[in-house]
Amino acid sequence: MKENYSLGQVVRSKAGRDKGRFMIVVGFEGDEFVLLSDGTLRRADKPKKKKFKHIAKTNTVCLSVAEKLAEGRAANALIKNALKDFNNPEETEGEDF
Repeated sequence: MKENYSLGQVVRSKAGRDKGRFMIVVGFEGDEFVLLSDGTLRRADKPKKKKFKHIAKTNTVCLSVAEKLAEGRAANALIKNALKDFNNPEETEGEDF
């Protein structure tokens, strides 16, 4: 299953407390688990371990994050910046509060 995913790929959580949040793949553990980070709550040095069936793949791969991860350096600020548009969609224009 991990052959369908790559480092730096943006995924959405389908289950758990973080359901609906977007995260980036920072590693793999065996054939059943993927390691995820969002740069804030789940930092790259302590990633969230999830089963593949509990995440949904997107077509977005952050190449700059993937390069940093391949070098072995944690890139929390880079991960957070890459996910800013996914986790915080812009408000609809013209709406008064």
